[in-house]
Parts: sequence; structure tokens; C-alpha cells
Amino acid sequence: MRTDAMRSFKTLALALALTTPAGAFAATLHKTPGCGCCEDHAEHLRQNGIAVTSVESPDLDRLRAAHGVPEELVGCHMLEIDGYVVEGHVSARTIKRLLAERPAVKGISMPGMPTGSPGMGGPKTEPFVIHSFGGADGQAVYEVE
Repeated sequence: MRTDAMRSFKTLALALALTTPAGAFAATLHKTPGCGCCEDHAEHLRQNGIAVTSVESPDLDRLRAAHGVPEELVGCHMLEIDGYVVEGHVSARTIKRLLAERPAVKGISMPGMPTGSPGMGGPKTEPFVIHSFGGADGQAVYEVE
């Protein structure tokens, strides 16, 4: 019985997070100075209810190391949101899922700069694999979009 109630609560929390009005979530996007795709990703997040402040961070490597981002999971930019780190062009939907589910991880990442991902141009040519890191399981697949 308790498992069913918990599952119902998680389903409700996820539904609320995915339909949260603009401005309910605030984040800081750390980017390489002058990067245009980072701003395009920030705009995707804003259009989907995440208030983003962009900050030019010339020493992203140091910042990533301080937050425990594994080198193999480095993306284009780093987002700090509600105690989590989000690396790369992860969709607003997936970020809202992370905030609703609140897994015991440091963050999630879509490594690199995949074509067709939010903020990147071109068509999507393959599924996007989002990894979690910094939890009891180490690195794991969090979601495939």
C-alpha cells in the first residue's frame, strides 16, 4: 500500500514539475565567453519555465571539478539549479523531471554538443543519452530522449 502511495506522489510531483509556470525555477548557466549555443540553450530553458541567468566563466574546468563533473561527461556549459548540476544541452523537460524526482545524485549530463539538441541547430539524428553522476551507482543512464 505504501509503495502505491509513493508511486502516486511521484507521478503527481512529476506532472506538476512538467507544467510549472515560467519563473518557478531559477538557474545559473556557466558558459565559455562568447558562446552562442549556450545562450540558445538558455533561451530554450526560459521558454520552458526555467529562469536562467547566464554567466561567462573563463575557468569552467575548475568549476566542473569543484562540482564533481566527470571529464567524460563534460558538455558545452554547466547549469546550477536547486542543488544540482546539469551539464550540456539537456532539455527543460528532463531538468524538470530531475527536480521533481530529486534523485540522490550530484547531477545529470548530456556530453558534447549533439546536433538537434535544445540550443543546437540541425535535425536530431540519434537518441540523446543523459547520464547521472555523483550518486551511489556512480555514473548511470538517467534518461534517453
